[in-house]
Amino acid sequence: MLTDGGSQFVTPLTLQALTGEPVYTDLFSLTAEQEMGHIALSRSADLILVCPASANLLAKMANGLADDLASTVLLATDAPVMVVPAMNVRMWEHAATQANMAILAKRGVLLVSPVAGGMACGEFGVGRMAEPNDIKDAVIGFFRQRVRHGEAVLAGKKIVVTAGPTHEPIDPVRYLANRSSGRQGYAIADALADLGADVTLVSGPTALRAPAGVTLISCETAREMEAAVMRLPPQDVAVCTAAVADWRPVSEADQKMKKKDRDDVPAPLSLVANPDILAEISAPSVHRPRLVVGFAAETENVEAYAVAKRTRKGCDWIVANDVSLAANVMGGVENQILLITPQGVEYWPRMTKEEVARRLAISIMDWFCSTSDF
Repeated sequence: MLTDGGSQFVTPLTLQALTGEPVYTDLFSLTAEQEMGHIALSRSADLILVCPASANLLAKMANGLADDLASTVLLATDAPVMVVPAMNVRMWEHAATQANMAILAKRGVLLVSPVAGGMACGEFGVGRMAEPNDIKDAVIGFFRQRVRHGEAVLAGKKIVVTAGPTHEPIDPVRYLANRSSGRQGYAIADALADLGADVTLVSGPTALRAPAGVTLISCETAREMEAAVMRLPPQDVAVCTAAVADWRPVSEADQKMKKKDRDDVPAPLSLVANPDILAEISAPSVHRPRLVVGFAAETENVEAYAVAKRTRKGCDWIVANDVSLAANVMGGVENQILLITPQGVEYWPRMTKEEVARRLAISIMDWFCSTSDF
């Protein structure tokens, strides 16, 4: 639906061309109203998103006014409604607007809050429409929440996913790290959330946005990641995709290490082993996850090293991949893996990391479905 105000910014024809869907604008369209179009629209939606929501439309909603197609549909619907306010900061802060928002909140209308920023009128403050990605995340989060309370196969299952690299400081400006982008781990968290799982993503430093509906815990070092994972309540599954640094400097310099002259030779860098998070999670205990999935990033003898790692770490599954430069996996968009389980080795074809994530999530779902106490 497009309001009169909205049509001042984008025409119905443009919106229809961009979406490939019909655009409704007129309450008194004879063709539509022969079929009670506004009633049909109000009943057909799983969620009505009002974006942007002006102060005027919010006031209509709060007071039950229905003088155009949008306000009539909103009054007639029994579907959930989510509003994305956008207006001048003074209008947003006005007592009337805040009173209207309180009424709508009491009625269960969902809010994607406006943000602070510059406005078309030249002023600055809270009232600017939320960013499109944040709106998308709110919508996805809404449907995932419904899935979790419905019949999704992983509803109620708690899953922790670790992702990204760790950074081990040498001094305030330098650190030891690796090439991991975190993309595979984030995709796995997203795919598991799609199946209704309650996902916590413990991530090292990345440039990625957390998937909608996933709880993100950010950390930097291996010890911080270990602490974050071990503080979590008992989990049903752990998927350890993080490329945790094996070693860290024995000590971190308080100040930047300086080169005294051109021929200055740096002091040797002494290293100490980092915690083995996968082995800790896999160790037998009353709180051990029912399924622990590790990752093995290798540059040679991938299958043999991964099989040995599964035994050494004590995890249930290992997802192994070739991360040599020629494979273009670390930092790339594709992956080719072996899934190693007690039943044997599965050889997966090369595919996008998102496809790998969906396939692994389905494998985890199938594992749960095969257990007697699912």
